[in-house]
This record gives sequence, C-alpha cells and structure tokens, in this order.
Amino acid sequence: MAADVVAELTGARLAFGDRVLWDHLDLTVHAGEFVAVLGPNGTGKTSLLKVLLGQLALTAGTVNVAGHPVRTGSERIGYVPQHRSVERGLSMRGQDLVGLGYDGHRWGIVSLRPADRSAKRDAVRRALHQVNGMHLAGVPVGVMSGGELQRVRIAQALATDPVLLLCDEPLLNLDPANARLVSALIDQRRREADTAVLFVTHEVNPVLQFVDRVLYLVDGRFRIGAVEEVMTSETLSELYRADIEVVKVGGRYVVVGEHLDHSGHASGHAHE
Repeated sequence: MAADVVAELTGARLAFGDRVLWDHLDLTVHAGEFVAVLGPNGTGKTSLLKVLLGQLALTAGTVNVAGHPVRTGSERIGYVPQHRSVERGLSMRGQDLVGLGYDGHRWGIVSLRPADRSAKRDAVRRALHQVNGMHLAGVPVGVMSGGELQRVRIAQALATDPVLLLCDEPLLNLDPANARLVSALIDQRRREADTAVLFVTHEVNPVLQFVDRVLYLVDGRFRIGAVEEVMTSETLSELYRADIEVVKVGGRYVVVGEHLDHSGHASGHAHE
C-alpha cells in the first residue's frame, strides 16, 4: 500500500440477505483527497461509513485504514454525524462534547492521570481552534445554533488528529450560510492537515468546489470518478436505468428524473 493511501476497499461487497447494497467495490482514498458519496436513500452511503468505522462487517472483500484492518474506536478516524438538534436544556458545554471525541471510545469510567488530562485539554483546545470555535468552549450545547453545534461536532471529530474524516450528511437541516461554513471548515482541515475526507451528501452542489472525486451509488451499481465524469446525463441514466437529465446552470448541477429519491422525495426531483 502506498504511503499516502488512507483508506482502501478491495472487492468489497455488502449485502443483507438477498439485498446487495454494493459489490466489487474498489475504492482507494489518498491523503488530502475529498470524496463525495452520492446516491438515493437506502443505497448504502451511511453503511459505507459504518464499514470504515468497523461497525459493519463486509460480506466479502477487504477494507483497510492507514494500512491496517478496520476496528471500532480507531483514533485514526474522525466522524461527523448528521446534524440533529439537541435538547434545549442540555447543560453539556462545547468543550465537553469535543472531549468525548478524545476519550469517548474508551469503555466505562475514564480516570485520566494528570498528564493525560493536560493532553486532553490541549487536544480539545486545538480542535476548537481548528474550527474557529474557541468562543463555544463554555457554551451549553443546548443553546447553540445548528451551525454552532455542527462546528463543535467537527471539532469533536478532530480531537484525536485523524487521518480520515467521515462525514454523514453533515449539512442536513442547515441553512445555506451554515452549510457553506461547515463545508469550508471541513475543507480547511483537509488542506491544512492532509486529512482524507469521505463526505456523504444527498447533493453535490454545496461542496462542489472542494470535491476531487465522486462515488455515486444506485441500487447495487456505482460509478467513481471526477465530478464532470460522473455527473452526466449518460452516466446517471445508466446507473438509474432510467432517463435522467443533468444540466449545469450557473456552476450548479441540476439533476431531473422520475426515479430520483435523494432526499426522501419521489418523482421529478431537482438535484439543486
């Protein structure tokens, strides 16, 4: 494996009974690469992240991160979950949430030695600084805005200085301004630290300027390539086995077709 290969799936198959999410998937992700994972709901985008996190076992094939077989709780991997609001009365502070990214993979009551506590404090500060979030350290997460909360969740994912950052619909339910902010913070991290990014999203436009390659999954079929190679009428029609039209308008991709279901909507969905 080349030194700059961060994640590698070879001959990967994931199936649940007779239902095959994907098969013969070969994907090599290099340091500093930004890969967007696209496709309709239910085609295995989140499952791919779970495989890399060691939470789901492949049905066939192999998967490695940083040259080693995957395992749960790996400090080499950071994970940014889907944006969800939290209870308004929750008193956990921003720095506490980030701290869970540092030692939350440990089981039971965590009792750190003084030196370890100091290292944790430094790691939390570094992570918050990387997302320009030092002002959120003492703020209860229950009163944070959606953008602030997602900023802290990115810091949580960065607490162990990972080589691979997995993002599962991190822009979901965010307004356009906060979606741009979160996307830019993730891109900033990969550029500054050469961190590889696998970014699951229901549409590519918010991260279009950052994306190196796209993995597009549809009903057990997939295509991997540069955005301009994958986001075409011909390629998507082949994947969906239906007539799909892709139009680029003002630097944005609009995908129209009767069989699209990227965000829970059926029939004639515009991917914009």
